[in-house]
Amino acid sequence: MPKITVFKAKNIVTMDPNQPIATHVGVSDGRILAVGDANCADAWGDVVHDDSLAHAVLMPGLVEGHAHMMAGAMWRYAYAGYHDRIDPDGKLWKGMTDIDSVISGLKDYEKTLGPDEPLVGWGFDPIFLTTERLSAKHLDQISTDRPIAIMFSNFHLMCVNSTALDMVGYDAGSNAEGIVKGGDGQPTGELQEMAAMYPVMRRLGVDFRGLSQTPEAIRSYGEVAKRAGVTTMTDLFSGLEEEDVAVMKDVTGAPDFPLRIVPALGAAEDPVSVANRAEAVAKHSTDKLRLGAVKLMTDGSIQGWTARVRWPGYIGGQPNGIWNTPPEGIHALCLEMQKRGIQMHIHVNGDEAAEVSLDAIEAALRAHPGQGHRHVLQHCQMMGEDLFARAAELGVCCNIFSNHIWYFGDQHAALTIGRERAERMDGARSALDHGVHVALHSDAPVTPLGPLFTAWCAVNRETMSGVTLGEAQKITLDEALYAITMGAAYTLKLDHEIGSISVGKIADFAVLDQDPYDAGGAGLKDIEVLGTVAGGVLHLL
Repeated sequence: MPKITVFKAKNIVTMDPNQPIATHVGVSDGRILAVGDANCADAWGDVVHDDSLAHAVLMPGLVEGHAHMMAGAMWRYAYAGYHDRIDPDGKLWKGMTDIDSVISGLKDYEKTLGPDEPLVGWGFDPIFLTTERLSAKHLDQISTDRPIAIMFSNFHLMCVNSTALDMVGYDAGSNAEGIVKGGDGQPTGELQEMAAMYPVMRRLGVDFRGLSQTPEAIRSYGEVAKRAGVTTMTDLFSGLEEEDVAVMKDVTGAPDFPLRIVPALGAAEDPVSVANRAEAVAKHSTDKLRLGAVKLMTDGSIQGWTARVRWPGYIGGQPNGIWNTPPEGIHALCLEMQKRGIQMHIHVNGDEAAEVSLDAIEAALRAHPGQGHRHVLQHCQMMGEDLFARAAELGVCCNIFSNHIWYFGDQHAALTIGRERAERMDGARSALDHGVHVALHSDAPVTPLGPLFTAWCAVNRETMSGVTLGEAQKITLDEALYAITMGAAYTLKLDHEIGSISVGKIADFAVLDQDPYDAGGAGLKDIEVLGTVAGGVLHLL
């Protein structure tokens, strides 16, 4: 038997119903050997007692089932968001709350650039600003010599200056979907979804996902996770080229790397090619790098008015969104992935997108019956009772974007889908009541990574203005904690290895300054993360 270490804690919240509370946990060879009191591991041989966590509360390492590895890498660009954010090094970046402060901040940043560098920013969200929408004329105040591209916080839209528009030839005659035009027929500078944005990104050399594949970015992702108490996290819609996989295997294979990464291959090709690639990369899985799933993009963003919504549409009368993958493409991908036994994570913000995706999954299951697929609808923001009932019938999991309630709830009620539908959005209560396997997520870097805050959102459903949005959709503290541990682990097919502090599982723990049950549902967001334990190795802040 390898060395046995027994960690003492002020309290241990195990998420194991057979032994929900303990004070000690025995670890050997990176796995949990025993749970209980100080003598829990004595029967296994000589133990070493470690009191370095005696001041802290342990719970299972938190699991983030929807995030993107660019969450760490984005900080090489200018932050232009409304909310305060903390970077991977712990530095606070103050939010910019009006157009003038955005332009002023970007002007300061522009002075730091070399003469041939484009200005690239991220995190901007016009839905919070009461003035006119950001446009090329605003960005032209910063520079008309260098191209400028500001990615919105949802990563489904961007705004560029006149130089960038000219660079790709966008003008009054351009008819590609997603090029927004003003009353004069000229492009305003706003571009919606990838078909319109990609030409600019390519010419400017902006590759957000490629940016995340460097060793520095992967290590930064580990730092972001550690600060949030997360020990397992996805990278949804990853390119997973051979050289990318090699770099990830090398970085994650380091003994001191604090995070298990679960990338999902972006389904950006024909179904057979996607499935072949997913099966090939799955063979490279390791303990800290789990491969084999795919990610489908269907619609866009609700706050960007590019999500596909059912009748009566958007309250401002905006067009009904954009399909990133048309319905026939969704059906073809679902059919091939189900045939090959490949798990799918499917982006669905609008309820029409969720309905089409469930139709596609149902058709695929009829053609290729099989249990245990655990396909996951991601975001699920506008799903109602009928769609959650269908998800349960089909064995489809739902990973719900609860952070939207606080970050965007007021705006959704007033500007996008109206009060009635906003009251039921991100409906974790409905999903659980219908028997759906539920996880909760942040979609970092769209909103900051922090599963305890996400759990707080689902329990309290409080908006930025302090309004309770959807009392009937609140879930309990127990349900929220389960969703960010065992629930999320289930959606990743890892619940047999992580998600609870149980004998035989990997020794992954979140190290907290207080017990979530002492903090209560109202206090979840105020719990301080002190670090993590990953595979039995301490990673304290």
